[in-house]
Amino acid sequence: MAIAVGISAAPISTVVWGQEEQLSGDALSVPSSLRAIDDTFYFADVSIGGRPIFQVGSVGDIDARERAATIDRRLASLVENADVIQPVTVHLNPDRTWATLQVNNRVLVTVTQQDAADFDVSIEDLARHWARQLGEALEKPPLAVDVTQLLGATIRALGRDTVQRLPSLLGATIVVLVTWGVAGGVRRGFFAWAQHTEGDRSAEILIARLGYGGVWVIGSVIALGVMGLEFGALLGAFGLTSVAIGFSLKDVLSNYISGVILLAARPFRQGDQVAIGGYEGTVSEIQLRATTLRTYDGRTVYIPNQEVFQASITNNTASPIRRSSVVVGIDYAADISTAIKIILEAIGTISSIQKREPFPPRVLVQELAASTVNLEVQFWVNSYRGEFLETTSMAAQAIKESLEAADIEMPTEIYTLLFRNVPKLQNETGITTSSNDDESRRLMSGPEI
Repeated sequence: MAIAVGISAAPISTVVWGQEEQLSGDALSVPSSLRAIDDTFYFADVSIGGRPIFQVGSVGDIDARERAATIDRRLASLVENADVIQPVTVHLNPDRTWATLQVNNRVLVTVTQQDAADFDVSIEDLARHWARQLGEALEKPPLAVDVTQLLGATIRALGRDTVQRLPSLLGATIVVLVTWGVAGGVRRGFFAWAQHTEGDRSAEILIARLGYGGVWVIGSVIALGVMGLEFGALLGAFGLTSVAIGFSLKDVLSNYISGVILLAARPFRQGDQVAIGGYEGTVSEIQLRATTLRTYDGRTVYIPNQEVFQASITNNTASPIRRSSVVVGIDYAADISTAIKIILEAIGTISSIQKREPFPPRVLVQELAASTVNLEVQFWVNSYRGEFLETTSMAAQAIKESLEAADIEMPTEIYTLLFRNVPKLQNETGITTSSNDDESRRLMSGPEI
């Protein structure tokens, strides 16, 4: 697009080319005597698409940034909405005390005497120079130049923002460091307190982590406040964010909440032997997300806390001892009292069986079966699976051996088979064997069939 730059005095347009040679350089710059102060206070960049074109200063009560922002909005509206962008024209007022830069009959920039004084040139020359820079920018330079300019503008803006926010950044850094130290101290203090009061390592870890996380939440809110974020807006954003996170991470949050409830209610502790749903084993670790169970055959099972919370839990070691039993059948001809006495003497020699607490061993007649009198031997042993199984096995062996030594039979199941209306049979010698015409009985004994 060809850029035509002209200077006119309203209402008559007149072209003025004076001092063209003095303004043919890259860009007018702020005098060095003003730059150190004015770059941060009185001057701001006018940009198109993030590319700085020239600088404008403050005029009267209008701050330089506010003035540059107004010009930027006009340029953005022109670039986005105009199908054809006409050449940039310069219009001087009759007294030549100010000038305007216009495109498509729209005023984009007003050049004042203050602007001319800031750059130590005339209004006409400054207006013509800004018009040429604006026209070149509207021609949309190549991509490499565009990217370079955007990068440079971003770096300059980042540098200015960093300098301006340096006190806030330092304050927030100090708050973060203090929070880190306080959170570590709170975690150690809570852990030590929990060790003296709880006696459960999982609960101790939970209390320490909750204290540590709580301090970090408070410290983060304070740090964000120091950086300029409003607490009301922060809480509102947190509320909306928590709702969105709640829907997307429903299962994960449910596991964490269930873990907190389990650690607070403590239906089991680390090291307990439990049955949860279809799994049984020793609890090796209770985390906020899952419970780790080591089965009796050496496998490790990770059960989500939500499933643990909803399942029926059997804690086999909640009490230090539990009851075991052995069922033995004796012959109907045997003396029951004698058998009971022999059984109690036999299991009385086993040291791992509780002799008094909560109940001494006892023998009960459980059932009068078809061929045996079934006695149930009840006794209390250690709750942990290894000792429980070993003691029960020792008791069963002692009962069997003691009854055999006392000649008390422990028969297998015996069944009597009755045959009716059996026909006469003839053996190989031709002799016919007779049987009762009404019935023939045959007794058979042996294992249950």
